Amino acid sequence: MRSWLLRTAVRRSLADIRHVVPVRPAAAPAALAEVYAGIEREFGVLAPPVVLHSPDPAVLGACWAMLRETLVAAGEVDRATKEAVAAAVSAANACPYCVEVHGSAVHALAGPDEAAALLHGGTGAVRDPAVRRLVEWVRADGEHPLDPPLPPAATAEMVGVAVTFHYINRMVNIFLDDSPLPAVAPAPVRDVLRQLLRVRIRRTAAQAGPAGTAADRLPVAELPADLAWARGSVPVAAAFARAVAVIEDAGRRVVGAAVRELVVGRVDRWDGPTGPSRAWVHDAVAGLPTADRPAARLALLAALASWQVDDAVVAEVRRAGVDDAGLIGLTSWASLTAARRIGARLWAGASGGSGLIPPGRLPGRPAGG
Repeated sequence: MRSWLLRTAVRRSLADIRHVVPVRPAAAPAALAEVYAGIEREFGVLAPPVVLHSPDPAVLGACWAMLRETLVAAGEVDRATKEAVAAAVSAANACPYCVEVHGSAVHALAGPDEAAALLHGGTGAVRDPAVRRLVEWVRADGEHPLDPPLPPAATAEMVGVAVTFHYINRMVNIFLDDSPLPAVAPAPVRDVLRQLLRVRIRRTAAQAGPAGTAADRLPVAELPADLAWARGSVPVAAAFARAVAVIEDAGRRVVGAAVRELVVGRVDRWDGPTGPSRAWVHDAVAGLPTADRPAARLALLAALASWQVDDAVVAEVRRAGVDDAGLIGLTSWASLTAARRIGARLWAGASGGSGLIPPGRLPGRPAGG
């Protein structure tokens, strides 16, 4: 009964996905239904941050491949440590939804004191010094070296977790509300659901499946040079090579070359927070043809200030003829572009100065944003 309650609450929360209409489990074609079943079985719930990608099932498969092969599957690093990094990245990006989920995971797997420390910006209550240094490393986006360095397979998993959550945080900020729990539910019901989620996380973490299966549905692809950090783990490298190829292809179908060049250039040169207004993004797109500006605005916001995306920004893109699948393609491409640059910084910090280091630091949401 308790598992049914959590499953029902999470599935009902799919109705809270903004801007696109997700494919409901009952209406999913066979291939997508099989992926949904795997997510629910291995992650514990049919996670809305993955399901929101369903208007483009290939991009959903890419998202799940990255998430599964870094966070969920059995690997070199234990799940509690990976959840600590996921929670720390989500807190740094001020993504309340992911903070709720992965804070609950840290609570379930490492204890309430460590969860509280991670989610409030401190590390003093984190008992394991190895976890503490990993959290400090990802919070600094690789600005400080990781000493001592991790073995190659562990580096692939930990950079992969951080990149995955920099990606997912941006998509969640755009498409989901601040909590996975029903806003209309009384506080005692929310507490029960939170406890059920922790129980479910403990159970699925203890039963983690072998790595290397989530990317099988995606076309084979070469690993891009900026994802060299993934080479230490065959499953992680395969997942990211294929996922990046899928998302790049989805982006190209919607985002023209001039917009792509603008977004990549701004991400590479980024050197500070955007501030409370969106004036910066209007200035950034001023040199583009008028028809390209809506997509460019949304792409820049998705990459660099996802919390600033609102109905008006999306409506502009819709008026240009972009459908649900196109909206997922555009935002996933921009979000992953930013996440890949952060991964390059982390790799440089993990490998003693090797790797690609974009100048400047990509920020999360400003305090109070």
